[in-house]
Amino acid sequence: MKTRITLMSLGLCFFGVLCFAADSVQMGTWKLNEAKSKISAGAPKNSTVVYAADGDNIKVTVDGTDADGKPTHNEWTGKFDGKDYPVTGDPTQDMRSYKKINARTMALTVKKDGKVATSGRIVVAADGKSRTVTTTRTDSTGKKSTSTSVYDKS
Repeated sequence: MKTRITLMSLGLCFFGVLCFAADSVQMGTWKLNEAKSKISAGAPKNSTVVYAADGDNIKVTVDGTDADGKPTHNEWTGKFDGKDYPVTGDPTQDMRSYKKINARTMALTVKKDGKVATSGRIVVAADGKSRTVTTTRTDSTGKKSTSTSVYDKS
């Protein structure tokens, strides 16, 4: 009986490690490569994005500038399961979700007051050294814009 419980425990641990490893390509600090990016006029610019483990969740910390060039900072903690989790520190969004599409790709949705403000896709390069974030956002006046931001892992 002890052997069976031990084997089941090891199996669950191994499964947990595999699940975390699948997220590991996203983990770490990502710095904006402005030379390779095409950010729409008036769109916020996320200069540094950090993905870190926070218990059984992921914490995403974003630092950058808003459309007026003022510094911004926001934080999100949740899972890559497509469900909305609260965002703190950004008056233009209150909920965000990430959904894993495959080992290197995620879908992103940002909401304000229940309405989708930004949607996008995050793709990590096969070598794991860069990622491309393509977003479509609707500003407070209803104007849509698309941006492509390229980040290098630091």
